[in-house]
Amino acid sequence: MARELNFGHRAARSGQARSMVVFLHGYGADGADLLGLADPLAPHLPDTVFVAPDAPERCTGNPQGFQWFAIPWLDGSSEAAAAAGLQASAADLNGFLDARMRAEKLTARQVAIVGFSQGSMLALHVLPRRADRFAGIVAFSGKMLHPETLAGEALSKPPVLLVHGDQDPVVPFAEMPAAGQALTAAGFETYAHVMKGTGHGIAPDGLSVALAFLRDRLGQSVSGSD
Repeated sequence: MARELNFGHRAARSGQARSMVVFLHGYGADGADLLGLADPLAPHLPDTVFVAPDAPERCTGNPQGFQWFAIPWLDGSSEAAAAAGLQASAADLNGFLDARMRAEKLTARQVAIVGFSQGSMLALHVLPRRADRFAGIVAFSGKMLHPETLAGEALSKPPVLLVHGDQDPVVPFAEMPAAGQALTAAGFETYAHVMKGTGHGIAPDGLSVALAFLRDRLGQSVSGSD
């Protein structure tokens, strides 16, 4: 059974939600860590509600924050524990998405996912394996888990924007082209942006590209706001 996730929420500025952005945070962080991105994004996406769940487990490597699954090379956990954690969090995320779409009266086509690091890994793993096609995935500083199974297990193919810093010391930059190759080979509409000189983070140019992608995929625009 899926675990219920605590989450932060920002209502649509227009007062009527016609779309939703779900932020998925990285290892050792929490939903609030990314929900602040709603501040620069919301003026350009006035009909969008923003939500940011906390991962279901306290982080082994940073008990102040949360994790979607264990990472053996960081916390000394076993590969079996990591695999079980991924499977459990996939079920949790699916349950969360279903519940929030019902609450906001939205369909998957009106929902985009923005992940960072481990949150990107989870999004790239879960969303293609759902039958309902989401509006898009923005994956900052992540990697593709089990790329060899993607083509055979994909039930839907949402468009994907990969964004990565070329100086990332945590998740190597090489993971971006590797993910892109797997997605393209499996038939996904795939885009990529390199944040030059950026480490493991989100630079202004990366956020601008993400905003353009979200506005296009969610069908919103604000005249004169570019």
